[in-house]
Amino acid sequence: MKESDLNINDTRKSQAQRITWIGFFVNLLLSTGKLLAGIIGRSAAMIADGVHSISDFITDFVVIGFIRVADKESDEDHRYGHGKFETFATLLVSLVLLLVGAGILWNGGSRIIDAIAGKELSQPSMVALIAAVVSILAKEILFQYTLRVGKSINSQAVIANAWHHRSDALSSIGTLLGIAGAIFLGEKWRILDPLAGMIVSVFIIRVAIRLGFPSVKELLETALPADVEDEIIRIINDTPGVKGSHRLKTRQIGNDYAIDIHVEMDGELSLIASHDIATLVEERLYEKYGRRTQISIHTEPHKER
Repeated sequence: MKESDLNINDTRKSQAQRITWIGFFVNLLLSTGKLLAGIIGRSAAMIADGVHSISDFITDFVVIGFIRVADKESDEDHRYGHGKFETFATLLVSLVLLLVGAGILWNGGSRIIDAIAGKELSQPSMVALIAAVVSILAKEILFQYTLRVGKSINSQAVIANAWHHRSDALSSIGTLLGIAGAIFLGEKWRILDPLAGMIVSVFIIRVAIRLGFPSVKELLETALPADVEDEIIRIINDTPGVKGSHRLKTRQIGNDYAIDIHVEMDGELSLIASHDIATLVEERLYEKYGRRTQISIHTEPHKER
């Protein structure tokens, strides 16, 4: 691999780790603050929101650890590199999101059942309300920043972590509505807290599925999208000296592609000439999809059909 490619990988890993560490420390401050605000402000919703923020610690550590591994070069045990470690990290983040969403849904439903049964819900104080506002602003800013970095370095794990930050902000919106309703609208409106939390949990679960499904498809060796495969075939068939191609096999390895194809050439060509054409095909694919692309070309004589 070229030195420039190595520098790009180092920069990518450095940016991914930097934004994740920033998120870690923000989560540390928010989790501590929300738990204290929930206890002092007598808000079960804020305490639950604080617990939700604690789940971000898990995903931050997962992302930091797996990105470090994912950018390692291929070795004796991982001939195709370590890209799937990042895919696995994304899947873990989505599973945490799914569990958090299900937990919030269950907790909200339980509180609504208790309220219907006649159990009085506690009234939170302004301390909890202020904590919810601060949490929403902080996590939305962190989401936007993390998402921008994730897209710039093309890291699905960082993007998944950004959406985890957004889920925390959405959770705090539900908490804010519930606390505000309980404070300003009276006792009979305290049910807004668990009801809003249940609505938000549906969005969190939706995000978890949207993030996790592509990771599952990749781990199951699903082929690349049809438009990408069509583009690969076009690039190969447009290469001078190539008479045709068939038996294309593709898959994704983290952020990289693996391409296996049979390329047809003039049967009268020398071994050196056919090798030069295959090398040109590789260069064109590298130019389009990056130097980390795994390419396997099988050359064979062209047969008129």
